[in-house]
Amino acid sequence: MARSRKALADLSDASQSASAPILHFAARLEDSMHAWREKRGRKRGLKTTIIPYTGYGSPGWVRVLCRIVLTRGDVASQRAAKVRGWRSFFSIPVDDVEVTIIAGGVEQKVLADRGGVVDTRIDVQLTPGWHTITIRTDDTEAVSAPVFIIDPSAEFGIVSDVDDTVMVTALPRPLLAAWNTFVLDEHARRPVPGMAVMYERLLRANPSAPVIYLSTGAWNVAPTLTRFFERNLYPAGPLLLTDWGPTHDRWFRSGRQHKVSSLDRLAEELPGMKWLLVGDDGQHDEEIYADFAARHPTNVAAVAIRQLSPSEAVLAGGRSRAVDQGAADIPWVFAPDGAGLIEQLASDTEIVTGPRR
Repeated sequence: MARSRKALADLSDASQSASAPILHFAARLEDSMHAWREKRGRKRGLKTTIIPYTGYGSPGWVRVLCRIVLTRGDVASQRAAKVRGWRSFFSIPVDDVEVTIIAGGVEQKVLADRGGVVDTRIDVQLTPGWHTITIRTDDTEAVSAPVFIIDPSAEFGIVSDVDDTVMVTALPRPLLAAWNTFVLDEHARRPVPGMAVMYERLLRANPSAPVIYLSTGAWNVAPTLTRFFERNLYPAGPLLLTDWGPTHDRWFRSGRQHKVSSLDRLAEELPGMKWLLVGDDGQHDEEIYADFAARHPTNVAAVAIRQLSPSEAVLAGGRSRAVDQGAADIPWVFAPDGAGLIEQLASDTEIVTGPRR
């Protein structure tokens, strides 16, 4: 028997109680629209589907990521994973659904958020390396999700921006951004030359290093980005995206704040890790990374900034202004492609040759 909405609410965090902030008008409007679309979708026979994302963790815990939506049902998960372009932004999220996560023999139940996203941390003992966990709901088949458990002895990792850093998108230009996001699929997106080779070389020197892709993009495009990474030989790793739309107190989410809070969370979760922060000079990556280095200087190995070409800079609305690079002992390197960045990293730091033994 399905649980009542009140029983499901009891599973949520204690902070989401009567004292929680009142939702912004835009958020209430969005919730009403989602509820109306979900009701219509179920009348049309659409079924609950889990879209799993890559998670990460350390021995003792794992961060689980997935999204719950409605699809047609027949091989629903495959269709949802392969949907491209504008269709992915019109999927119907299912909120407040109870989700069961099974990892390392441990079973835990959580709730999806307003956008159907599950982003939760569970306590579980898994050995370092890649693992597969199971996610299901009461009315869906179980699906598998990969998780990377970071070795406690690992001291180096990579945090990489996506747009205009590993993939040419010229995202800030509204019309081109809309075309890239809603129309084209991963076959039409161009990889930045040399970046995949750069990451592969870094991982050869640091085999236990995690690679985390941090983007202001929406969870809707996660399957497209994952296929792009696979097709262009980028290393596998978790995607940290955001859920577009209103929050409890504002009309739109802040992409900048998403990056800032994600970096701070990584520093808190993995205090012994030094990150190579990779971004571009077309948005705010330099400023965000400089601020992070100032707050967490012991968690930054180096900063690598991909310089946009003149035409890309025009499409991106210009280049970012020069920023204070913070601690003098943190290397900053600049180049238009991966080959130039890895060459400078090799001469300025030891991360390309691996840790000294």
